[in-house]
Amino acid sequence: MYDELTQVDIDKMQAEMEHRIRDLRPQLIEEVQVARGFGDLSENYEYKCAKQAKNRNESRIRYLERMIRTAKVIEVKSQDDVVGLFDKVTIFNEMVKQEMVMEIVTTLRQNALKGLISKESPVGKALMGHRVGDRVLVEVSPDMKYYVEIRAIKKGEDDASLDISSY
Repeated sequence: MYDELTQVDIDKMQAEMEHRIRDLRPQLIEEVQVARGFGDLSENYEYKCAKQAKNRNESRIRYLERMIRTAKVIEVKSQDDVVGLFDKVTIFNEMVKQEMVMEIVTTLRQNALKGLISKESPVGKALMGHRVGDRVLVEVSPDMKYYVEIRAIKKGEDDASLDISSY
């Protein structure tokens, strides 16, 4: 399986990976070596922490390499009057009787607490390609479905200001 990502996503991951390899890796290796010199490794908390930090960095590097290698690069193109990638959409959720604003983003930049909804999520999939005034069915599962009404669309662009998620 692959993730559909923009070129900006790939560039951000590449930059993070280079920083982790070039800057963080040598620093973390040195911290492990210094902590190793503090004595008995079975009771050396500094050594355990340094090893954990080094291992987290190596894990993140492997994750970024895999994401870059398996990604499908997509173009950001949308019509003026329909919901597309990086658009801010104002919806009225009929189930909770509340208006919400969300931005449709790639899976790598999603953060529901900040209103950044993945285009792969049930809400994102349902909204993509629809217009203002459309009443759209969001199907979370076979048992959980609800309707939202699109009230406004503010066109956006992939300006690289959104951070990529950590995992």
